[in-house]
Amino acid sequence: MPIKFQYNKTSLTNLGKQLKVRQNALPTLKNKESALRFSAIAAKKKSEQLEKELRDRMNEYDYLAALWNEFEPGLISITGVDLATVKTAGVKCPELREVHYSLAPFNAFAKPAWYADGVRILKELTRLGLESEVSMRTSRILDFQRKKTTQKVNLYEKVQIPGYQEAILKIKRYMEDEENLSKASSKIVKSRHEQEEEEEQS
Repeated sequence: MPIKFQYNKTSLTNLGKQLKVRQNALPTLKNKESALRFSAIAAKKKSEQLEKELRDRMNEYDYLAALWNEFEPGLISITGVDLATVKTAGVKCPELREVHYSLAPFNAFAKPAWYADGVRILKELTRLGLESEVSMRTSRILDFQRKKTTQKVNLYEKVQIPGYQEAILKIKRYMEDEENLSKASSKIVKSRHEQEEEEEQS
């Protein structure tokens, strides 16, 4: 979008202010962009690390595979998840605080001894899965904000700042030309007056 301006001092002052605002904001935006990039990568790595941990744990419990057939499917369920909002690189992101479970009553004497361990293992695995999901969501939020910041940096750096500089230069050149024309025309008028005076005297 071309920058609108008029060939006068008011427009020159306004453009100068707009240019200064953008030039001052650019380093901050660049810092924000790199902070967001770093934080998004860190969140993605954390998510991948948690996913790997989850797979490793599941492989660790592979020896229990046959026992899970005896486990009651509805014995434990997730009733709620507490998420907090934290600021990462100035952006609001989710953070997993607590997972709430509902445990159906069961007779510890009638059920196998490993049931308590089974409940603990399921809690551990679901927490790892949820933490990984929250970290991935954080990574997506941060990456989206980074893209928006990159667009703004490019807009300022490649479009608006050069546009304002060009407009200011055009106005200055126009005003210099006007001044030169004014001086030239006043010289012409002055020399005519002098010539007329000389003619009258002779």
